[in-house]
Amino acid sequence: MTDDRSRRILHYLKKEYGNPVTELRFVNLYELAVSVILSAQTTDKQVNAVTPELFKRYPSFADLSQAHQTEVAALIRSTGFYQNKAKNIINLAKKVTGELNGKLPDTREELMRLPGIGRKSANVILAVGFHKPALAVDTHVLRVANRIGYIRTPVPFEVEKALTSFIPREEWSAAHLLFIKHGRTTCKARNPRCFECALISLCDFEYKNL
Repeated sequence: MTDDRSRRILHYLKKEYGNPVTELRFVNLYELAVSVILSAQTTDKQVNAVTPELFKRYPSFADLSQAHQTEVAALIRSTGFYQNKAKNIINLAKKVTGELNGKLPDTREELMRLPGIGRKSANVILAVGFHKPALAVDTHVLRVANRIGYIRTPVPFEVEKALTSFIPREEWSAAHLLFIKHGRTTCKARNPRCFECALISLCDFEYKNL
């Protein structure tokens, strides 16, 4: 990968997809944080299907901190791993309410100290909720970055380092969403649509011409 090639890749992705936004539906940082935790190992669409009732019943960190795990688990069951997710979002709410004056922190280090929030989730919250430079690596970003040729590794943190070394800091958040959009629509895990990909001439994917 080179700086020039990376710039061309982002240029074509922007031309193809415009300025995509996260598909998670939320109206505040509380809803974003909970939605991001629920999105692990499932789709944004599935999360959006359960959060309206969840947020109607528990509209704030303070309300969720008082919830019973069995009741929350029943509401989010379809997102998978629902018992663990219910435990995490309740404990998250308790910590934010009891130790952080009800406010979600705005640094990666502080966010990662909260239940259910790892590096990827922290980066999503920073980029989407606080509009700070951050590049989250989910399965789509990891796959696209590897296929295009930014790096060859299954380790998300290594992919993040590679991408942020070539992509300008002010474009990290947009790049994250562009890579996700490309992974969902064209560079799919199975049967990637290489024949219609705008990046085919810039891509290292070994099966792109098959």
